[in-house]
Amino acid sequence: MNLKELRLNFIHGILNAVSWGILFPVGIMIARYLRTFPAADPAWFYLHGSLQVSAYGIGVAGWVTGLKLGSESKGVEYTAHRNIGITLFCLATLQVLALFLRPKKGHKIRFYWNIYHHGTGFAVAILGILNVFKGLEILSPSSKWRLSYIIIISSLGIIAIILEAFTWIVVLKRKSNKATKPNGNGNGNGDTRRQSSAP
Repeated sequence: MNLKELRLNFIHGILNAVSWGILFPVGIMIARYLRTFPAADPAWFYLHGSLQVSAYGIGVAGWVTGLKLGSESKGVEYTAHRNIGITLFCLATLQVLALFLRPKKGHKIRFYWNIYHHGTGFAVAILGILNVFKGLEILSPSSKWRLSYIIIISSLGIIAIILEAFTWIVVLKRKSNKATKPNGNGNGNGDTRRQSSAP
């Protein structure tokens, strides 16, 4: 492998690790956890969108360098890595296009759009992380690169678990407070049992 190919491999690896392997998951975490708090609205949406669009742009650049590497490396095939990369590019492109077709809140198909958007987003994150590890296997860089990525992605995973637990606590507490309010389902005395309609 000549110096030009080594440099292109390095650029390809860095771009894809940053985009698919870090920025996309962070963008998903922002949407998942910040929107729970009314004070973060609409800032979370713009932050989420900015991160995902940036990740997509960097990912496209990484994808293009991968195509260039493939065309210049005749007879060398990394089928799984390539196929996951193509799938990632297609799914991420659909996500970007879906933003322009996003129904307004309250629209009858918004529920289905949300299922599609969340499902595709999580698929991109999982495939992205998987493909970063596939790429590390192919490039076989010094162990510090693999270890650095493992530390980063593990840290994000731990933060996500903590935020998931915190989010559920906030949501359940909010529901409990609504149920005990006089104008809620309860009777104002903290009793959330259904009141009898009998006189």
